[in-house]
Amino acid sequence: MLISFRREKGHVIDAHCHIEQDDYDGDREQVIAECKNELRAIVCSATQSKHFSKALEIAKAHEGFVFFAFGIHPEYVKDVAAEDIADFKEFVKANKRHVVAIGEVGLDYHWVTESKWQEKQRTLFREMIRFAKHENLPLVIHCRDAIQDLLAILEDERAERVLLHMFGSHNDVERVVKNGWNISCNYIISRSKTYRKVAKKCPMENLMLETDSPWLSFTDERNTPLTIKKVAEKIAEEKGIGFDEVWKACGQNASKFFGLNGIC
Repeated sequence: MLISFRREKGHVIDAHCHIEQDDYDGDREQVIAECKNELRAIVCSATQSKHFSKALEIAKAHEGFVFFAFGIHPEYVKDVAAEDIADFKEFVKANKRHVVAIGEVGLDYHWVTESKWQEKQRTLFREMIRFAKHENLPLVIHCRDAIQDLLAILEDERAERVLLHMFGSHNDVERVVKNGWNISCNYIISRSKTYRKVAKKCPMENLMLETDSPWLSFTDERNTPLTIKKVAEKIAEEKGIGFDEVWKACGQNASKFFGLNGIC
């Protein structure tokens, strides 16, 4: 079935991608131009200081369409010193009008297995939650193999404005929803029963579409923000509802969460 993006262009937002990554250096402007023809906005997460300046320039060049969250990814915790955290906070404060969220931040026990570094992740995560609150910004969360610790910290810190990117724990969806948090799904639902269960269980009012592009290319086709069409189709299939219902609701949820109403 052929579905036109343009029919609901006003609602369509990729809530999590990485347009600042080197993978796009050869044709970034072309990719963004294609997205502008089809989408309302894309929200990206820059998670390493080496990409912050580039991300900021992209956001300025495409103001009103490309939006950025900035964060310190837990995978890089071993390389983060106290002065790096201070510099990060100053960067966010200095460029606040171009920052729509703090993220992605969180816990990753898959790539970081040593207990001392996992403890540092937890400490850093708490600091990022408190910083986001202080700056009145929502949180975009990364979690891998650390779900119970992560949810407990979010609850202990009384985090309210939370997007759990690529959330994979279907047994904890009810807990997430009870806390008023949000979940974004990407095309991993095409090959993972676990992630499909998450999409099926999550109420539409707590759900967003993402691609995590340029990563997660499961076919020969390149993953870009336009892949959210396929994500929406899969979610509609799992929930047994219409594509348009998913398309519209997820876009509205993302717009509200990131404060984009009236901006893009």
